[in-house]
Amino acid sequence: MEGGNSPSLQLQQLPLATAAVSVQPHTDSFSYKENLIGALLAIFGHLVSSIALNLQKYSHIRLAGSKDPRAYFRTKTWWSGLLLLVLGELGVFSSYAFAPLSLIVPLSAVSVVASAIIGIIFIKEKWKPKEFLRRYVLSFVGCGLAVVGTYLLVTFGPNSHEKMTAENITRHLVSWPFLLYMLVEIIVFCLLLYFYKERNANYIVIILLLVALLGSMTVVTVKAVAGMMLVSIQGSLQLDSPIFYIMLVCMIATAIYQATFLAQASQLYDSAQISSIGYILSTTAAISAGATFYLDFMGEDVLHICMFALGCLIAFLGVFLITRNRKKPVPFEPYISMDAMPGMQNMHDKGIAVQPDLKASFSYGALENNDSMPEIYTPATLPIVQEQHGPKGASAPPYRVLEHSKKE
Repeated sequence: MEGGNSPSLQLQQLPLATAAVSVQPHTDSFSYKENLIGALLAIFGHLVSSIALNLQKYSHIRLAGSKDPRAYFRTKTWWSGLLLLVLGELGVFSSYAFAPLSLIVPLSAVSVVASAIIGIIFIKEKWKPKEFLRRYVLSFVGCGLAVVGTYLLVTFGPNSHEKMTAENITRHLVSWPFLLYMLVEIIVFCLLLYFYKERNANYIVIILLLVALLGSMTVVTVKAVAGMMLVSIQGSLQLDSPIFYIMLVCMIATAIYQATFLAQASQLYDSAQISSIGYILSTTAAISAGATFYLDFMGEDVLHICMFALGCLIAFLGVFLITRNRKKPVPFEPYISMDAMPGMQNMHDKGIAVQPDLKASFSYGALENNDSMPEIYTPATLPIVQEQHGPKGASAPPYRVLEHSKKE
């Protein structure tokens, strides 16, 4: 009887097995579509944000170089840049709701590449072809490496997807890997803050490490908020959960403190160094946070993880080469340097007074003999003798003016 019933049972189980097998490829293809949507939204957002920032910078430069009395917020160019900036940030924000955190964060290299290309296209100086290639060869190589790294990141990025419900986020929040990661991050952050505030260790690595640690928490909360909003739009309301507002407050607070440390770093160091070092440190910290909180690499094979790490390294190298070739700003000097004027002695020479060395000059302080000139054009000379120090307690005038040697 068992042998006779087994074919019928097999026939009955065959459609179920076939259906189960057919569901898995459909799920994988759907998850890859979500990855692609998130990556495209992130690339679009970073590209638009880069264009917006350059538009606002162009507005400031144009107003500074003209006699237009209007403020920058009264120009159409600046407002266009602001609207594009909001649109770009919305694109980046929405990308976290579709793709894993570890895939979205490294794609910020697109903004660096876009800024480099915009700077080359709208450059003001005229260069010869050889000089142009020699000057911007590192930028071209860096852009190429960043594009290759971005392709590897999108192709071999993590493929973990789960609905950002309040229950799932709470479960991740109290998991022991994330609690251990938070403990280590808090200890490192407090140590860095102590050296930065108390020991005056204003090194760029310390400041940008503080920014990176805060940024890792920012992106974790951004993904939680964006994911819960997407689930709510799809029909399952999550905005009434307390965890949503906890994540929202943490997102705003960490973003504000992150911007504060970035502003302090920009006052001490060049923007090119901040861009390259900050991108590397922030991306590494964010990927680590995503791997511990959302378990982005759970179930991924070793080949995909290695190729993803290779894509990150190539993108890091590309950003470093792009920012290394940026032109350093020349600080403005609101005075005329005497060293740069022809015929002037160096003001930093030992014991030498700064005097013009011009022949036939009768300007004030000239060392030339003016006896041969008419008396009406002869300048008044005021010789100064050194102070004659008397006995202790006796006050002496700091200087003595001699009478003019010529008769009036």
